[in-house]
Amino acid sequence: MADYSRGVNFNEVETVFRGRPQRALSDSTQAIVRDYIRKANKEGAYITLEMLCQHLEEVAPEQDFSVRTLGRALDRWGFTFGKGIRSQRFKEKDHVVAARQRYLRRKLANRKGKDTVRSEVSLDESYVNKNHSNDFVWYYDDDGPWIQKPTGKGKRLIIMNATTKDGWVPGAKVTFKSTRKTGDYHGQTNQEMFTKWFEEKLLPNIPERSLIIMDNASYHNVLSPVSAPTPSCKKDKIRFWLERNNFPVKDDCLKAELVEILIRVGPQPTYVLDEIAIEQGHEIL
Repeated sequence: MADYSRGVNFNEVETVFRGRPQRALSDSTQAIVRDYIRKANKEGAYITLEMLCQHLEEVAPEQDFSVRTLGRALDRWGFTFGKGIRSQRFKEKDHVVAARQRYLRRKLANRKGKDTVRSEVSLDESYVNKNHSNDFVWYYDDDGPWIQKPTGKGKRLIIMNATTKDGWVPGAKVTFKSTRKTGDYHGQTNQEMFTKWFEEKLLPNIPERSLIIMDNASYHNVLSPVSAPTPSCKKDKIRFWLERNNFPVKDDCLKAELVEILIRVGPQPTYVLDEIAIEQGHEIL
């Protein structure tokens, strides 16, 4: 106020900072750092503070960056300097990528315009345990948790159902008790049980000429008796099919060699459920 009373022009006075110079990093720097570290993490690349400082100097050469200041800033911003994972990153196999593309192409082709060519029916199986519930509950500290929870999760129930854009398929839901709780719930369902549900509960209750969508569980993909074998079939079965179809093979051929010939000359496999669905005018995707 005294300087103002003397008529000092503050626009012409240079600001004087006392003490050590400020080295706090700006918010714009935080965004650059975050993007750089996340990109390096996704690529599995090694990164250090020195490398990060070098990157910042290239992006903003007019600023002065200190390794120690940058390290303290990373702690404030929620980054951690810890041991990295050295295992190989997961990568989808090419045949999986190609199969997904064919699936999406077929599904989009069925949705021409506002209406679908075929009614889409999606089915799946899941499970729930009798005493499935959340372990956490709000309670007053002095009283402690008074909720009574049974020990264990109890008996396992397997659920099979299907849905369309209009909701659950009427009469398709089946729930049955599992005989054991070990392993994956897929182990509680077999081809005979699923085929019986498919024929008696699903097909009679879905629209005509439906497109039935399901995953590749083993009991969904049981080969038809008239189907060509697949590479996962036993060696004797592959050899028998090749010889029956006039593709002679040597007696000392390994299974890997037989599979090479099968992939080259064999037709697409035929599945039991596909034959059942086609017989009634449906299609399985």
